[in-house]
This record gives sequence, structure tokens and C-alpha cells, in this order.
Amino acid sequence: MTEKKSIFQRPLWVTLFALTAAISWGWAYPLIKLGFTEFGITQSMTGSKMLFAGIRFAMSGFILLAIALATKRNFRVSKPADWSYMLLFALLNTTLHYSFFYIGLSHSDGARAAILNSLSVFLVVLLACLFFKSDRLTPKKILGCAVGITGILILNVGKGGGGQFTLMGDGMIVLNAMCSAFASLLTRGLSRRVDVFVGTGYSLFFGGLLLIIPSLFMHGTLPHITSYGLIILALLIGISALGFALYNKLISCNPVGKIAIFNSLIPVVGALTSCLCLGEPFYMKYLVACLLAMAGIYTINRGK
Repeated sequence: MTEKKSIFQRPLWVTLFALTAAISWGWAYPLIKLGFTEFGITQSMTGSKMLFAGIRFAMSGFILLAIALATKRNFRVSKPADWSYMLLFALLNTTLHYSFFYIGLSHSDGARAAILNSLSVFLVVLLACLFFKSDRLTPKKILGCAVGITGILILNVGKGGGGQFTLMGDGMIVLNAMCSAFASLLTRGLSRRVDVFVGTGYSLFFGGLLLIIPSLFMHGTLPHITSYGLIILALLIGISALGFALYNKLISCNPVGKIAIFNSLIPVVGALTSCLCLGEPFYMKYLVACLLAMAGIYTINRGK
């Protein structure tokens, strides 16, 4: 008799959950830039950017922990030393990851940042093959990554949507992508130390606090608080709570590369929604990149 698979291991639900997380994160790009505008946060206000990010993630983590408590999930951590691992995960997954992200996004177009950030997807797929036996480097993965990377290259060629590499814009987004990739690898270890839902809540909550505390020393504020700004912040909080809860759970019980490849849709969604919400110009290469991202996902996830 075969063991019944969890809903997070059934192909249809894995696809639906992974797509939900990826599409949600794609919408974060225009919402963050809209939030900067609505709260009056300018490029030079690093402390305010960190405060904005810290509030978002601390609240997301608080919501997940409250849900975990209400549903009677196990909060027990295996060993006291495992708190060090969880702190490292919080630093990579939230504090450093989004410090680089928010700074970089304020110095770059939403579409361009989304495209550069997708480098983390293919880095995760390749690194997972080095660290996990369940993730073998196969011709399908090589082909899928090649197709996805081709999409990124297409988005960066030509005059439209291009531009010179900048340290505070593109450089910060690349560092953010690297943090995201290594945090994805650490998720497997997190699930062995604590309930992954609880661990995600801890990661977001403490990672958010580690953004808020230094932001206050840097005199970070939200200069103009409006109802619209609070709605944007609430949407970003919801995106983080939903996206990380689904993604980390999927990573904990499936091959890492098979889940991470879905995130190749994030730059496409981010680029398209930035055009829609921010008035950034739309280029036909965005559509081509979308088709290539979908082809990469299909290639890696299709059956034998």
C-alpha cells in the first residue's frame, strides 16, 4: 500500500500553490514603488526604506505566528543551538535580502529590478543539485534553466528597458538575489528544526525587527501616512505572509529546484504589473520572456 501524499506534494496543488506565491511576489514590485511615493520616501531616505520593509515583514511574521498559535501548531524547537540557525535564516531570508531589495528597487525601474532578481531562480536550481541528493542535475534542468536565462537576456537587450549597470540599483538587486537563493537552500534545514510554518513566522518577524531597529537609529520615518498608503502596506504584508508560507512549505517537502523554477515567472509578472501600475513602457520582449519562462517551468517539471 502506497503512502498517501501530502497536498503539498501532489503535482496539481504544487503547481497551483507555487504559481500563487510567484504571482503574488511579482505584484510586490509596483506596490513597493507606489508605497514609496505614497509615504513620501525618496531615494536618499535609506532609514525610511528599511522601516517600511521592517514593518511589512514583522507584521507578516506576527500574522503567521498568530495563525500557528490558533491552529495549535508545534512551536517546539529541536535544540537550543537551532535558534542560531533560525537567526541566520532570518538574516538571509528577510533582513539582508530585503535591505538590498528595497534600496535597489528605489534606484531602478520596477520591470528592470524584477528581471535582474530572477537570477536567484536559476542559481537555486543549480546550487540545489550540489547540496541535495533529491535534486539531480539532469538534461531537463539544464535545458529549463537555459530557456529561462534566455528570457532574462532577451529582456536586457535592445534600447527599451535597458540601461547601464548601477551599483545602488542593479548591484543591490543582484545581492538580494544571492541572499534569496541561499535562503531557499536553508529552508530544508529549517524544516528539520521547527515546524516550517512556525519557522517562517519567526523568520519574518525577527527579520523584520532587525530591519526596524537600525532604521530608527538612521532616523527612518514614514513622512506621509495616508489611507491609500496603509492599503498598499496591508497588501504587501498579505503578499509576504501568503507567499513565504506556501513557498517554504513546498520547498520543505519537494525537490528545491522543482519549486524554485516557478519563480522565473516573478520577473515577468513584476515587469507587466510595473507597466500597468507605474506607467512604465511596455515592450514586446516582456511577452517573449513570459513565454520562455513558462517553457522553462514546463521543461523542468514535465514527466518522463
